[in-house]
Amino acid sequence: MLKVTALSKEQAENCPIRSVLSKVTGKWQLLILLVLSSGPQRFGALKRLIGDITQRVLTENLRNLERDGHLLRTVHAGPPLAVTYTLTEQGHDLVGVLKPLVIWADNNFPSIQASRQEVDNA
Repeated sequence: MLKVTALSKEQAENCPIRSVLSKVTGKWQLLILLVLSSGPQRFGALKRLIGDITQRVLTENLRNLERDGHLLRTVHAGPPLAVTYTLTEQGHDLVGVLKPLVIWADNNFPSIQASRQEVDNA
């Protein structure tokens, strides 16, 4: 079994599982990675393709994904100035691991919805 127990704040902060997964399994991070798996995108295109994300939240998540080495931010001299985001090799590896979870969620959504409704109506 994987070691997931943290008996102190220090152990929790140094736990690779907590540290890495908390940065890539959130809704926005996962959606950003999935969009970028199709190829490089500019900021505006990312925002349009995701749809319901604010500019502030997108910026914050892009910075965190770049900081962790999952994507590369490239600034192209203008005018106008253009910024492109691309998955790194590590980012592509991560998407390869996460894609089965995404496919599972899509395939099982109807039964999950039915289960939720059954419990909510009980």
